Amino acid sequence: MSINIYVGNLSFDSTEEQLRELFEAHGTVLSAKIITDQFTGRSKGFGFVEMGDREEGMSAIQALDSMQLDGRSIKVNEARPRGDSRRDPKRDKRSRW
Repeated sequence: MSINIYVGNLSFDSTEEQLRELFEAHGTVLSAKIITDQFTGRSKGFGFVEMGDREEGMSAIQALDSMQLDGRSIKVNEARPRGDSRRDPKRDKRSRW
């Protein structure tokens, strides 16, 4: 079973190839993607790595969280599924009007 990993606080100069190489030391990497702004093409400072084996992914998270990459201390943890908001919709009283 694969695992999707969030990698945050990336330098704007970090590349997908660097991410791939960093995580390949811990197992099989299926994909490495840095998220970019659709208008400027500039990195948004975070990305995702998908690893083929969950145990290898958890090992990579343990080993790489808070590691220095391009002069930045990266944040590494298991990605939450899309749409999984931290806010509780029952407690969110904001109106759209």
